[in-house]
Parts: sequence; structure tokens; C-alpha cells
Amino acid sequence: MRPGVMNLGALPPLSLYVHLPWCLKKCPYCDFNSHEQRGGVPEAAYLAALRADLEAALPFIWGRRIHSVFIGGGTPSLFSPDAVGELIADVRARLPLEPGCEITLEANPGTFERDRFRGYKGAGVTRLSIGVQSFNDEKLQAIGRVHDAAQAKAAVEEAKDTFDTFNLDLMYALPGQTVAELREDLAQALSFAPPHLSIYHLTIEANTWFAKHPPVVPDDDTAFDMLDLIAEHTEAAGLARYEVSAFAQRGHHCQHNLNYWQFGDYLGIGAGAHSKLSFPHRVVRQVRWREPQTYMEKATQGLAVSNDEEVKRDALAFEFMLNALRLRDGFELARFTERTGLPLSSISRQLDEAHKRGFIERDFARVWPTAKGFDFLSDLQALFLAD
Repeated sequence: MRPGVMNLGALPPLSLYVHLPWCLKKCPYCDFNSHEQRGGVPEAAYLAALRADLEAALPFIWGRRIHSVFIGGGTPSLFSPDAVGELIADVRARLPLEPGCEITLEANPGTFERDRFRGYKGAGVTRLSIGVQSFNDEKLQAIGRVHDAAQAKAAVEEAKDTFDTFNLDLMYALPGQTVAELREDLAQALSFAPPHLSIYHLTIEANTWFAKHPPVVPDDDTAFDMLDLIAEHTEAAGLARYEVSAFAQRGHHCQHNLNYWQFGDYLGIGAGAHSKLSFPHRVVRQVRWREPQTYMEKATQGLAVSNDEEVKRDALAFEFMLNALRLRDGFELARFTERTGLPLSSISRQLDEAHKRGFIERDFARVWPTAKGFDFLSDLQALFLAD
């Protein structure tokens, strides 16, 4: 409750993110905190570290309810259904979850075994997110995935039979990919009638294998043609684009990601996990120790957090816009003040400039990006950087 740079009338919704950092193989485009498993995953030791991490974090979120849980990685589906069940039980024993709380687990088709997804549902998972990326064997090999198209199809069929809601992850602008090949990938994905589809442009991130050995990828004009194709086919299939990379049937939006984009709070536990926590007079960001063994050692000592810093007042507007402008419906003006503690006058000049450039539309209650604003989202967001 100590004084800070702001004054919030109410705290935003709180989500929980749990990071399980191991994978079968590090993908050449991946810059996430993921580590190839060697000699198996230490389920028991890692679950003990997560328990200790969560218990040490409780004083920061005391009395707050959890609106959503997301178990990400790495490849969380390397953990057995029993281990995932123990993890969810540990969370429920320590935190109050909202009724109907969305609990998402990321899964890789390369770890798929029949009935495994049913085991996750029995453990308490309510939503599965499957990292398919492509249904083309050549493209899967080009981006270093460990599964093939047949495994991807089998995993999606199992998810469809098991879960009321699930997500498919696809990527486009892959090495050597043509518009026709993307059309085939989209047709295959949409044939499963997924309630939610996430589609990401392959980007070459620093400190990855692709950064050192860049593949030949489609040029910008072709990538724009691909995005137009995605928009056309998803709309025809009844999937509304509610966020830059997210398409969903009515009632199947990802509640966890919506909380991120609406500048809600999240507690992140696990190796390398990030948190954003609001207090009445300040917003704090935390990072856990990144390397799994170091994390487990530190967490069991009650020292899981490696970095802890207060968000500066002049950075709050940009951080809010970095998230909120990703949403097709944009944001309510009242929410900006509610989540940042800043007056609307602090962004009036930037909003005027964004409107002048055709990046946004607005009325007395809301601001939302135009089609041009979506296409030039980075330029739009940059307008809100501190001078």
C-alpha cells in the first residue's frame, strides 16, 4: 500500500500463467524460454517448485480471484495428465478460481497419444491449444517441427471429440510457402470447424537458429496477399477476427488472452514467467529465473523472482496501447483511466494524430483501430511512446 506513481480506484481482473519450459526439440524460429528435454521431464521436482513459487507470491495477490489459467511452454503436453491434474489441484488449493474459470493447456501433436487429451480434460483442463503450425509435411520440416501432418490431424480430431472449445495455431509466410499452399493449410484447418484459430506470421527473432541461418521466406507483398486470404476464408467459415492474430466463433474468445489485451493483471509462475501486478498506487512487473534448474533451486528457497520493477508513469500509456489496440473492438475510454490511473488528456494529442492518419476511429465512449490501423499496427502503437 506504499505510495506510488498512480492512483487506481479498482484493481483489474487477475489471471494465472504457468510456464512448463521443456520441449522435445527447440524450433529454429522460437525465442520463447524453452529447453530440450534430456533424460525426461522432472515432473515431481518442478511441481514442488511451482507450489513454492505460488505460495511465496500469495501476499501480492491476497483476496483476489483468478479469472483464467493458462499452462504454456515449452510443450506442456510433455507432462502427464496426472501431473497436470496435480498442478491444477495445487492451484485450486491456494487460489480462489472464478466459477467456470477457463483453464487452457498448450499441446504439441508430437506428444500426442490416443486418450491423452481425455486425460487432460479429466484433470481439469477446459480448453486445449494445439500447435499445429501447418498441415504440410515439407513446411513442418522446414520450420523444425517434430510432428507430421498425420499426427496433427489425429490430434485435432481427438481435441474436437474431447473439448467443447479448442484452438489451432497456424503460421504463414513459411519458408518457400506459396499462396496456394497456405490456401490448402487453411482449408484443412477449417475443415475441423475449430471454435478458435490463431494465425501468426513467421518472424525471424533475434537469438534463434533462423536469425543466424535465415531461410528464404515470402516477400512482403505475398505475405499481405496471404493475410487477405486468411481474412476472407476465416470470415466465410464463421470465424470473426477479434484480435490481430485471433479468429473465433461467437462465445469462444480466449478469455486469458483477452485479459492480457485489456491490460488486466497476470501472475506468472514457472521458469522465465512474467507477471504484471497492479496495486492501488503502482504497477509492478516481475520475471522468474529463466534456466529451469536454477528456477527450481531458487523457487524452493522462496526466491523465484529474478527481476522486479515498477512500471514508470510515462510508460503506462504505451503499455496499455501495445495491448488494447490489438483488439478489433479497441478499448473503452473509461478503461484506459481505470487500468492506468492516467487522465484521457494524457493521450489526447496521440489520439488526434492516430485519427488524422486514418489509424483509428472513435466516438465518445470507445477507440478502435481501422483496417489501416491493423495493417500498420506497429506505427499506430509507436505514437504512444513516451517523448
